[in-house]
Amino acid sequence: MDLAHLRYAVEIARTRSISQAAENLYMGQPNLSRAIRDLEDELQIQIFRRTSRGVSITQDGEDFLRYARSIVLQADEIENIYKNKKLPKQRFSLCAPRVSYISEAFTRFTQLAAASHPEEQPFEFFYKETNSMKAINKVLNGDYDLAIIRYQTIFDKYFREMFGEKKLTAETIADFPYYVTLSACDPLAKKEVLLVQDLVHGIEILHADPYVPSLPTADLMKAESSEAVSRKVYVYERGSQFSLLENVPGAFMWLSRVPDDLLDKYGLVQKSCADHTRRYKDVLIYRKNYKLTELDNLFVLELCRSKREHLDT
Repeated sequence: MDLAHLRYAVEIARTRSISQAAENLYMGQPNLSRAIRDLEDELQIQIFRRTSRGVSITQDGEDFLRYARSIVLQADEIENIYKNKKLPKQRFSLCAPRVSYISEAFTRFTQLAAASHPEEQPFEFFYKETNSMKAINKVLNGDYDLAIIRYQTIFDKYFREMFGEKKLTAETIADFPYYVTLSACDPLAKKEVLLVQDLVHGIEILHADPYVPSLPTADLMKAESSEAVSRKVYVYERGSQFSLLENVPGAFMWLSRVPDDLLDKYGLVQKSCADHTRRYKDVLIYRKNYKLTELDNLFVLELCRSKREHLDT
């Protein structure tokens, strides 16, 4: 098997286009197509399915590309070490939900890693906030090594089945309730005991891309939102949710515990709701054939520390 052929396959998968990959690789499209056919014949699998809109990746192709990306990355590292006489580049990559205690853990982790690594030690850290479906796919495709996904505990069986099917290791980080998060100026912030009925006339802020394996998005939207609330705003960004909560009268959101400094920054408060019973889980996932690195373990330590400080209070 030729390393160059692996590079070709990885580039086609990245661009989802044989013509674009050929251009990026400075080679003719017929030669690239021939090389991929030779690779598929050698492995006796189909990696790509040609369509009128480019290429799609087969299931065999997904499995093959996970190994190919790893091999190409390691080959580049070896070349960098011995040809350029440089220290090996250390890499950390994480997909996570839009959650404050996790981003705080990543900040602390980066500070510690930077302080403990000499200046000549190169490293690359990647941190992407996204929903569970995209995070899972990023890990399965080998684009990211770790992911944290969040879901309601009532959906645990759906996710556990999928983890087994996809050969993912899954470790529960936290199990917790949600709290009503709203402006400190909102009249409801002064109530000693809140009920779900108190929120009926408010504006609910929700993340727009929930995901549970095998369940329709419409059903998930109902499961995540307050049924009696008729005014809803769907967002994708953590920053925008805080801005809305701070500036839109009547806005509220169900969230896990938010660090006090962020609540103070945006003028927000969090209150428990006596008749709200939903619980959520944060679960760390990675491929079963992946071994946690020293950097991964350092991040997990900071993650658990941040979780204890904010979710266990």
